[in-house]
Amino acid sequence: MNAPAIKPPLGQLLAARGLITQDQLHIALLEQRRSGNPLGKTLVMLGFVSEAVLREALSENLGQQSIDLSRFIADPAALYRVPKELAKRLKILPLALDADARKFTVAMADPNNLAAHDQLRQQLKEPFEWVIKIATESDIAHAIDRHYGVELSIDGLLHEIETGEIDWASLPMATTGYSQPVVRLIDALLADAVAQGASDIHFEPEQSFVRIRYRIDGVLRQIRALHRSYWPAMVVRLKVISGMNIAETRAPQDGRISLTLAGRALDFRVSAQPITWGENIVLRILDRQKGLLPLEGLGLGADNLARLRLMIARPEGLLLVTGPTGSGKTTTLYSILNHLNTPEINVMTLEDPVEYPLAQIRQTSLNEVVKMDFATGIRSMLRQDPDVILVGEIRDQETAEMAFRAAMTGHQVYSTLHTPSAIGAIARLRNLGIEAEIMAGNIIGIVAQRLVRKLCPHCCTPYAPDSLERRLLAVQDEQPITLLRAHGCNQCAHTGYRGRLAVMELLHMNSDLAELIAQGASAREITRVASATGFRPMTDYACRRVLQGETSLDEIARVVDLTGRVA
Repeated sequence: MNAPAIKPPLGQLLAARGLITQDQLHIALLEQRRSGNPLGKTLVMLGFVSEAVLREALSENLGQQSIDLSRFIADPAALYRVPKELAKRLKILPLALDADARKFTVAMADPNNLAAHDQLRQQLKEPFEWVIKIATESDIAHAIDRHYGVELSIDGLLHEIETGEIDWASLPMATTGYSQPVVRLIDALLADAVAQGASDIHFEPEQSFVRIRYRIDGVLRQIRALHRSYWPAMVVRLKVISGMNIAETRAPQDGRISLTLAGRALDFRVSAQPITWGENIVLRILDRQKGLLPLEGLGLGADNLARLRLMIARPEGLLLVTGPTGSGKTTTLYSILNHLNTPEINVMTLEDPVEYPLAQIRQTSLNEVVKMDFATGIRSMLRQDPDVILVGEIRDQETAEMAFRAAMTGHQVYSTLHTPSAIGAIARLRNLGIEAEIMAGNIIGIVAQRLVRKLCPHCCTPYAPDSLERRLLAVQDEQPITLLRAHGCNQCAHTGYRGRLAVMELLHMNSDLAELIAQGASAREITRVASATGFRPMTDYACRRVLQGETSLDEIARVVDLTGRVA
């Protein structure tokens, strides 16, 4: 198997296409010499290019086809020929085996790795015509875990803890040697939660057992229940890797874990809270790849997307995103910042804490030690010549006043507020002490959102709605419609749902609304005027999702208030 020639070099190709600058290439080459990693991997680690861009550039550079492994299911016959440990070491994934044509298709991160070619040829022990597809290292690592299965057996680890007998089948295949079973148990639970797409992991001690739950698609799901005797060692392990004080058990603590799982850099925000039966520990999983979506990927719909683009095109003012905890506010704000993030503007953020590090954006976490809160941080930030400012949350009058002061002095300001609706944010700002005249001229717009679960496409079942459901959806009695409801199958862990989508309402501020706010108009009057200019409440968009077959009526009723539609 002859390795293809590289021409031109990858770095020059990326620079020639305008994907990186010469300065970025120079920095990456210096870092490559220091770390010894391939240039492509170095560019991704530095945040200069995304993995998708790198994959396409490698494909063009090597004259070979790239592949998106997240959309590919490997041939079991091909997987059987290459053991998992060898695939991980060589950074390859067997894709397909055509025994009749004697063709073997494999995804590789580095097709120029001659040693990998030789070892793969020795493993197969038969002459094949090779078909090579280009994929990135993290894509391959994630696909290996997905296709070969989880390499840490939780049941085997529990058996080892109980009996002291080592279940060698549960040990990792890496050459790092034997480690304590509790260490591997925590690693296995973290890997399992990530593999299942969880956003949070809850460790909940009771009187005689420890409950472990994952929050998947916004709903908690119990995964395991372990004997109480496991918990002390598990607490210590979680505290050690998250940087907490293991001797402190009576006060709340916060920590952070940074790991690489399935080839992806993941952060875990850890919180320990003393309760009756010990310490309750919750981990929030922060996946940088999932946290950064293009504006088009938010699922806004054409009309709401156009409104949002109009809002963020305004050169100064305050844009608020409202909703309860876990409603996707941070994802929306980061998507907006990523859209605005260009070398021509200075974007700065003040967060509690920083969840997703973004290249080129200046990000600051609140610091209780030096008494830097949101209001103090905004004052300092205004001296840093910012164009765009993100304030993590408006919690009090001082923070609200500073955010509006920044908006009044020619800055774009983005923040979050805990209110149930977009128009409800105006009353909340009044309660915080912001004068109506200041609000009227400086609010760009308000976005309220929720996340609803999507129906599993493999098992959802059709049905004819009854009269009440027709009224909720504003469907005429004579109009024939069919809705979908959740059922449950192996693909969705028998929940009937898989994945989530956003439902939003966007209040785009105009002169008429600004005048009403300045006059102290009621929410009803503001809603009436806003509706005349195209504003639609969140319930309308949620019901549209039901009629489009994306989710169920039961699901949107769980998340948004539908009682007003039958009043």
